[in-house]
Amino acid sequence: MPEQDNDTPEQNHEQQTQKTDHRPGPLDGLLVADFSRVLAGPYSTMLLGDLGATVIKVESPAGDDTRTWLPPTRNGVATYYMAINRNKRSVVLNFNDPADLQLARELAARADIFIENFKPGGLKRFGLDYDTVQQHNASIIYASISGFGTAQGASLPGYDIIVQAMSGLMSLTGDADGPAYRSGISVFDVMSGLHATIGILAALNHRNQTGEGQHVEVSLLATALSGMVNHTSAYVAGGVIPTRMGNAHPSLFPYEPLPTADLELVIAAGNNGQFNKLCDILGLPELPHDPRFASNQKRTRNREALRPLLVERLRTKTAREWFGLLSAVGVPCGPINDVAGGVTFARELGLDPVVEVGTGDNAVPMIRHPITFSRTPPRHELPPPELGQDNELIRAWLSQTRSSSGKPEEYLQDL
Repeated sequence: MPEQDNDTPEQNHEQQTQKTDHRPGPLDGLLVADFSRVLAGPYSTMLLGDLGATVIKVESPAGDDTRTWLPPTRNGVATYYMAINRNKRSVVLNFNDPADLQLARELAARADIFIENFKPGGLKRFGLDYDTVQQHNASIIYASISGFGTAQGASLPGYDIIVQAMSGLMSLTGDADGPAYRSGISVFDVMSGLHATIGILAALNHRNQTGEGQHVEVSLLATALSGMVNHTSAYVAGGVIPTRMGNAHPSLFPYEPLPTADLELVIAAGNNGQFNKLCDILGLPELPHDPRFASNQKRTRNREALRPLLVERLRTKTAREWFGLLSAVGVPCGPINDVAGGVTFARELGLDPVVEVGTGDNAVPMIRHPITFSRTPPRHELPPPELGQDNELIRAWLSQTRSSSGKPEEYLQDL
């Protein structure tokens, strides 16, 4: 069996990533075999890595598709790929090579968590499907992400924009008299990654209690129908098919962008108290007593009468001026920023949204993990790996007998 060389790994990789002080996270000691690619799966495994799990990203010789999704880039690397692949080790395994396939199976046999987003059934011919993997690793938490489930939709490709179209989301996005639009982000890929993470953590808790592993399945379409909350509920519980309303809300007003002296300002007065404060600041104290506007239901029904009254006053000051005045009294509102403005605003609020991942010339600015823990903070240690960056060490570790190889984080700690 190959022996670990304590000097070579640092020499080979010192220009790629440097050793950092490791702080145990809430998932410290767990091994994630990441057989996913593109967005939903890699987003989930990055979150698990942030929380302390050791994540081994398995890639084909061609690499994850997002490595080629550019521009934009940073030092020639796609920022799309960077966004969802920190805190991972990369190994290239060609499933058509018997030796590589055996290493992939060995990784599955050692892992605590296995996550994949191949087409349903696509890993069966390689012996990497749940039924086969769990025969050799009964406690495995095996997570599968698909587009449309494993029944009649199994053959359909799971692209986010297709799910946005077929779920009904695009029918809700855009102006009432305009074309349907997709969301500005791959919203159901991200949500599916989050749901997969929730399912994995729930299954881990069950395993801690019983010792049993299980198969966790998430589809983008099921995520979409759940994630459209009030809109899908309107149909299944109320028999109402929602339609496009631009930026308006079907059940609340004011709850949309409204013009000011310069820019639009989003105002979200979701209850009577907030509406009363809004009217006081606008110099319209009589409006809450108008029978047409005395409740949210009435304001929503009579929005076309109420909107011009609000806009007339809002046009007397700038969006920034109104933001200061309304925020001071607790009326939810905000200007419409671009992405740079959103990051800057988070900085102004003290959220410290950007972290440097890695050290030296290889440090990559990335968006911080969104959860704060009082005892086990997330880590931001390893920058997104180059393709096959950790081939030598991971292959050597997988080639050792399980009894002598130890935990992967111990074997890889000098990387």
